[in-house]
Amino acid sequence: MTNDFYDELAPLYHLIYPDWNESIRVQGDRLSQLIASEWPGAGAHRKVLDVSCGIGTQTLGLAALGHAVTASDLSPEEIERAKREAGQRGLDIAFSVCDMREAHTHHGGGFDIVISCDNSMPHLQTDADLLTALRQMTACLRPGGGCVVSVRDYAKEERGSNLVKHYGARVEDGKRHVLFQVWDFDNGGTGDHYDLGFFFVTEDLATGAVSTRVMRSRYYAVPTTRLCELMQEAGLQDVRRIDGTFFQPVLVGTRR
Repeated sequence: MTNDFYDELAPLYHLIYPDWNESIRVQGDRLSQLIASEWPGAGAHRKVLDVSCGIGTQTLGLAALGHAVTASDLSPEEIERAKREAGQRGLDIAFSVCDMREAHTHHGGGFDIVISCDNSMPHLQTDADLLTALRQMTACLRPGGGCVVSVRDYAKEERGSNLVKHYGARVEDGKRHVLFQVWDFDNGGTGDHYDLGFFFVTEDLATGAVSTRVMRSRYYAVPTTRLCELMQEAGLQDVRRIDGTFFQPVLVGTRR
């Protein structure tokens, strides 16, 4: 389901942001500042691995600042788009298709920083899968290297069914796109997992023709407290949550 969701979303993903290019710049700046603050003394430019890069929002921003970035994602279509976006910007990034639960098997070790941003980890449906991914990410790090994870704060999210999350309207190439998600939690709206429909309603401004696309996926509304526990179990130390530096809560930890 996750593969299909992101393969279908790849050509439209940038519409999630009011200005995707600006988001690339801002997110790259903020992550780079956080990395320098949390793990000082290793030089201005780091060897970074992004294990859930999507179409490259964080990867492109970090690479533009001079970091040596390697990136992978489960979705082949998103990787193909990320390659095109990097090429258009003159950025040298090694992209490949990989499940984050096989990150070390695929990429090996020696990275200064490993990241998974923008609520990617909750696609994994169990604590066991999350722990597998975090152990693989930790193994990718050199001793003293840092792990950065950003996720939704599910403790603040309403539980229920037919929950609508609006993203607004975007106009591009003569078309207006209206974006929104609909969430349905398990167990009559009280469970820890939810199904998501991501709707794109597109209007051709010249003809008035309207079309609708919906991509479907499933998430585990894992609390940040539980993710921190799993990060520690995976072999990371000094694990903690940081608020106010990124658009989502950020969890950080350091390989022993």
